[in-house]
Order: sequence, then C-alpha cells, then structure tokens
Amino acid sequence: GQAFLVKAELGVDGDIETLFSKLEKGLTGPQLDILVNNAAVAPQIALDQTTPEEFDRIFAINVRAPFFITQRAIPLMTDGGRIINISSGVTWFATPATVYSMTKGALNVLSRSLANSLGSCNITVNTISPGITDTDMNPSIRDKDVKAVERVTRMTALGRPGRPTDIADAVAFLASDDGRWITGQTLEVNGGLFLGPRE
Repeated sequence: GQAFLVKAELGVDGDIETLFSKLEKGLTGPQLDILVNNAAVAPQIALDQTTPEEFDRIFAINVRAPFFITQRAIPLMTDGGRIINISSGVTWFATPATVYSMTKGALNVLSRSLANSLGSCNITVNTISPGITDTDMNPSIRDKDVKAVERVTRMTALGRPGRPTDIADAVAFLASDDGRWITGQTLEVNGGLFLGPRE
C-alpha cells in the first residue's frame, strides 16, 4: 500500500471539507476501508471554570468533527468497511474534566447508533476505550512523574500505564478481518483499571 499525510485543523469552519478534499486527492480509488476517529482535546477544566467558548471548542473537536467526518466518509466506504471511534474510560467513572467526559459519552452513543444503521451495509462500528496511557494527553505519565506512575500502577491490575501500541493493536484487531462479527461494542483497553483492591 501507499501512505500519504493529510493535515487539517478540526473544530473550525470548513474543517471537514479541507480534510476530505486532500484525502480524496490522495486516494488511488474512490474507496475508504477503515476510518479511525482519534483526534481529540482533553483540557482539564473544572465545571466552574468552563466558559461557553471553551465548551463549544471541545465539543466541536471531540464530537462534531467525528460526526461529520463519518458522515462524509460513509459514501466512500466499501462493503466490509470499519469505523473505530476512540473514546475514554472517563465515561464510566467521575473526573473533574466534565466537558471532556461528556464528549466521550456522546461518541459512545454515536458508535452504537451507527453500528445499528450501517449493519445492512456490512460496515462495523466499534469503540476503543483506553485506560490511562502514556501519551501527550497524560503529561504526568508521559514525563515519567514517579508519583503519577505509581498511582496508575496501583489502580491497574496489570500494574503499568498503557502504551500507545496497546491501543493501536486493539484498533488493528477491530479493523482486521478477525473483527468482522463485532459491531456496536466498546472494547475497554485499560489493563484492568479500577477492577478492585489489589492488596
């Protein structure tokens, strides 16, 4: 296969048109097999500090963008296509980042709805829900803050933060032919986060 880079800022006017005009120029044919909605922002803003502008920005990137990207992608998708949305474990436990959590809950609902409506097209739609993972969204883990890493280790049955490859491998499974009979599901890829006391 051939890879090419497409850059577009999400959450701004014309974002989807910019993205797909570049994407369609790079495709060798009029088809798209796999869509992974992964782009998101996760500002740690408390309820009483959230402005309407910041609220709208987070929803524009985390909810509106994947919704309209998917809407635009579906006509390009083939029989047997895959849509994978990247959510978060914050949808099932409390966190001060209320708006971010709300956006991921919305993404989960979108996945189930799409899975139901696109089944007749043989397109599967699933969600990956990562645990605490060593990425830019978790700077204390990324920067190897000792206390933060120890805290995550205690909370996680497998005893370590997630790695990007842990999430990527789960995405690859759902995108492969091995995932052909799985749709409308949320796969918790979190190393056993919050399963219960470990001592």
